[in-house]
Formats: sequence, C-alpha cells, structure tokens
Amino acid sequence: MSTNKKQKQKLSELRQDLITGDWVVIANSRDKRPDEFQVEAKSSENSGQENCLFCDPEKSGQEKDVLIYNTNDGDWSLRVFPNKYPAFSRHSGGKIQHQEEGPYFWMDGVGYHELIVTKDHFDRIGTMDNLKVAEIFDAFQTRYLELMNKKSVRYIEIFHNQGEEAGASIFHPHSQLTAIPVVSPYIELELNGAERYFKSNKKCVFCDIIGWEEEEQKRIIFENDKFVVLCPFASRRAFEVWIIPKKHSPYFERMETEDKIQAGEALNQAIRKINEVLNKPDFNFYLHTAPCDGKDYPHYHWHIEILPKTSIWAGFELSTGIEISSIEPEKAAEALKKV
Repeated sequence: MSTNKKQKQKLSELRQDLITGDWVVIANSRDKRPDEFQVEAKSSENSGQENCLFCDPEKSGQEKDVLIYNTNDGDWSLRVFPNKYPAFSRHSGGKIQHQEEGPYFWMDGVGYHELIVTKDHFDRIGTMDNLKVAEIFDAFQTRYLELMNKKSVRYIEIFHNQGEEAGASIFHPHSQLTAIPVVSPYIELELNGAERYFKSNKKCVFCDIIGWEEEEQKRIIFENDKFVVLCPFASRRAFEVWIIPKKHSPYFERMETEDKIQAGEALNQAIRKINEVLNKPDFNFYLHTAPCDGKDYPHYHWHIEILPKTSIWAGFELSTGIEISSIEPEKAAEALKKV
C-alpha cells in the first residue's frame, strides 16, 4: 500500500461509555454507508394471523388478564396477562430457597413474567399513532406500580423484542415485563457509574450528556419538550438510539400523563426513523430505571435503549466483551435525522 493510501485510511476509535466505563470500537476503517445497513424486506405472509395466540388470548387459552384497556365500542386495545412459559414463576408466599454447593450458589427463580399485548396484529410501534404508544407506557407504569412492592421483587425489567433475529417467537406486537429478586449486573454498572460520575463532577452523568448533545447537535435525531432522542457517543451497535427524559428522574414509575404522551411520541419517532433508514430491521428496546429494592438512587436517570440487529457477536466481541460498531454514531444520527 502506498504512503498516500495509508494516510487516507481512517483509524478505528476506541470510545468509552461515560456511564458504565465499557469500551466500544467504532470501526471507521470499514467505512460503511448508512444504506449498507438496510436489511432485506421481510414478508408478512408467515405472520400466522389465523393461528395467532395473541389476537384472541381467551380463545388460545392464555392466562387471565391482569390489566385490560377497552375501547368505546366494547373491544380491547391492550391487555396484560402472565406469560404461559415464564422465565420467572410467581412466588407462592413461602421463603425463597437459597443453597450452596461447593463454591456455587443458587436461588429460586421466583418473580413475575407478563406480556403487554396490543390488539392490532400488524400495527407496531413505529406505525401506530402516538397516543397508542402512550397507552403502552401507561400499561408499563400501571403494572410496575402494582408489582414493585411485591415480596422479593428488587428490579423490574421492561423490554420489547421485534423480529425473529431479536428473539421474538410470536409475530404479534408485544412487550414483556419481568419482576425479579436480583438487580442485573448491567444495571449495577450503570448505577455505580452514575454515582461515581456525580461524586467526581457534582452532576448527573445523563443530564451532562443531554446538555453536551444539545449544544453539539451532532447525535440528536429528535426531541420534544420532555425527551431527547440520540445516538450515544459510545454506541455499541450501528444505529443504537437512546431516549432520555430531559428532566432528571431516577424513577420511571413517577411519570405523569404528559410525560407518557411525549415518551410515546419520542419512541414512535425513533423507531419510525430506524425503520425508514434500515428497512424495518429486527430490534430490541428496553427500559432502564432505578431498582425498587427500597434504596435511594438520586444520581441515576431512567432511559430507554434501542438496539437494531445490524450485526452479530463474533470472536473478538465474545472474548473481550467489547462491541464493534461499523459506523460512527454521528453518521448514523445524520441519516436518522433526515427522516
């Protein structure tokens, strides 16, 4: 390779997540354009509406609803019911079993695992109107408040898988909620990172990120009065997007009505933009909030993270835990902002 070509080749960047301290690689040398991340259009022919378990949950033998939203004409628009195949089983009220076996430790996988299902088989977040998405947030909050004080629940995770590559085994749009007796290691990382940053800088790290991004305007793709939507500086995946409330708040469950409406708009806009630029990719999103374990977390800031399926982990990622994103978040944000 000639000297000129060497000089022109862009070096990859190791970027550090300001909150967790994790490293990511922005592989500039691969120099992929935004349109190279588009996926092949997926057919909805295999969506199996005629045999869908969620179109008529009662007929398909789902468990009794714990929450249902009805429309003016007597139909339902959203319902929440326990997962028939839960990762965590409801606690009968007895003591949770803890056991040790040599150097190992285990405990009962007790908790709650629920499904939040919207009525329309094909209408997804990103195509539905903002108020329907706000209704989903209302259901998230209602179930969170109901479960947060249950015995042995220390953390509630709310997440959404869309598409087979993102782990969704059923086509019908639905989110999931798990209420579990432990706080996940990743949340612990964020909690510790937020506290560490506050002790060093006397400011919330998420609020600082918002302030800097508002000033720079390089990675913000949408905002309204209550929320900012951005591609994070240390993006783990190409086209990763975060939704962060502008007002400092550790606790998602304290959202007010207007917050839910604007959160619905922000999530809708984020997914619409991702769908447009990447041709409706499979994706995951999840909501991170302070634990409900009775402790106070004033330095934390709840938020939503959206991760499109643009790559798979290979040897480097698996062996180091460092993810590689093959597009700069600034370029991804520029493409998303145009939509």
